[in-house]
Amino acid sequence: MVSQGYGNLSGPDYAVLGGYFVLMLGIGLYFYRHMRDMKDYFTGANKIPWWLSGVSFYMTSFSVAAFVFYPSMCYRHGWVGVTLLWVAVPATLFSATLFAARWRRARIDSPVEYLETRYGPVLRQLFAWQGVPVKVIDDGIKLFATGKFISICAGIPINYSILGAGGIMLVYTFMGGVWAVSVTDFVQFVVLSAGLLIVLPLSISKAGGLSNIIYNSPDGFFNLTVPEFGWSYIIPLVLLYCLAWSSINWSLIQRYYCVPAEKDARKVGALVIALYIVGPPLMFFPAIAARQFIPVLADAGDIYPTLCAQLLPAGMLGLVIAAMFSATMSTLSGDYNVCASVLTNDVYLRLIRPKASQRELVTVGRAMTLLIGVIGIGAAFMMARGKAEDLFRIMVTLFGVATAPVAIPMLLGLLSRKMTNAGAIFGFLCGISVGIGLFLLSRTDYQVHFLGMTWNPKTEDLVIAGFPLKMEIVLFLSTAIVTFAAMAITSLLRPMNPEARARVEAFHKRLAAPIGTLEEDKAALAHTSSILSPFWVVGICIIAIGLMMLGVLPWVNEPLAFGMDIALGLALMLVGGIWVWRGKRVK
Repeated sequence: MVSQGYGNLSGPDYAVLGGYFVLMLGIGLYFYRHMRDMKDYFTGANKIPWWLSGVSFYMTSFSVAAFVFYPSMCYRHGWVGVTLLWVAVPATLFSATLFAARWRRARIDSPVEYLETRYGPVLRQLFAWQGVPVKVIDDGIKLFATGKFISICAGIPINYSILGAGGIMLVYTFMGGVWAVSVTDFVQFVVLSAGLLIVLPLSISKAGGLSNIIYNSPDGFFNLTVPEFGWSYIIPLVLLYCLAWSSINWSLIQRYYCVPAEKDARKVGALVIALYIVGPPLMFFPAIAARQFIPVLADAGDIYPTLCAQLLPAGMLGLVIAAMFSATMSTLSGDYNVCASVLTNDVYLRLIRPKASQRELVTVGRAMTLLIGVIGIGAAFMMARGKAEDLFRIMVTLFGVATAPVAIPMLLGLLSRKMTNAGAIFGFLCGISVGIGLFLLSRTDYQVHFLGMTWNPKTEDLVIAGFPLKMEIVLFLSTAIVTFAAMAITSLLRPMNPEARARVEAFHKRLAAPIGTLEEDKAALAHTSSILSPFWVVGICIIAIGLMMLGVLPWVNEPLAFGMDIALGLALMLVGGIWVWRGKRVK
């Protein structure tokens, strides 16, 4: 076994990372010539298979930050780190059951396009201009976290890490649109799975086996919750995820409407649920096991890179770093594409060039992708120069402020015929105002006492009847209640005029029509695509990953790691070969 520390990657590690990056760029280059119109670039012409879209959803839903926060929780508190990510299961169930088919039947090219038909042009533009900057800053945070992770492991300056990571993601998304994003997400899923299947057994073996981990862990280490993160925190967090994953997380809902039919959209949700049931324990159990052989760690957020550096031989460390890196690549590439779709479809086509040709729209889409990516890289550079932790906490809190005021009008617009345009706008403004006000109050030193409640901004806790709630939960619940109440009351007091009523009824009638029953569906189904079967493309990539794993065998000296590496490498080559054969048979 070759043990490596931070900043001590070897030649095989760099070779694996280099091969991985070349593979990503090759996918983007392959799809470049197939992007002929806006639907190809932003929705894959609604022909992306459900299994590809589902894996893309899963990979897009978390970033490398997940390998900082959740393993840190597992290392310090135990199984609760898994529980906190398991909140994605009920959130996806909620999203898939109520909204997957509706998003597909909305027949849209961007996530805010339907708002003009359902409410009016003002809300469409308001949510477009509000959503894009929030996404760009969020992407900057994730890119900064990725750059820091790579910088620690590879020992290179963080600005170079940010530029390299952001640049590669930007290039393949720029070239291949949502098809490139989806296929690279699947390849990154394979890389991540291979990395996890190596780290998990090595960590269990190092810890002395499962029984030793269970019996020698602290009391309560395998409980679902801990006092600091109890059900009073987890249940509101589930509600937050339910709203966010059904509406404001644009790159996730894009995965629902880029598939052929509503049944495929539901399959996307079912696959994501299955992956989220199995994935978190596999990802984070190594951090639980690490308590047995890494007993003291100053910063628990470094547990995963520390774990990898101690366990993995040359070459395999590069693979796992690529796996960690892939999580953020998936998130950012999805965000780049969907934000570009909003700027192209909802701003450029709607306000600037209503008669733009399809070729022009693809060009503009690529330009918008480039713009979003460059700004995101710039935001990450700024974070690298300042106090990133403080900025990260502030931004997470501000996202909590924006979630409910945006999500509630978007979702009620799909569910209800009664909510009005005025109600949606007023609800959004009231919710945002209350959220910003509470956020500013939380930055002061004042204690607030009201109706038996106590809020201490210094500890960021609101205590209600003895139950503490963290500030992000307080902000979410407050903005959700205010937004819904303001929206409902305004809609009741100021009902729609006959013209608006007719437009809303027509929208919901269209929303109830299955895919394939409207004239526009027949035209969409007739849309021809020159893209080969994704089985063929994915199969080639899986074979390449298998070859890279086998290529590092000369540097793997530990028997268990050697056996797992050769088994996984051969298995990937076999699976990839089957997929290539299948792809050649599918027209």
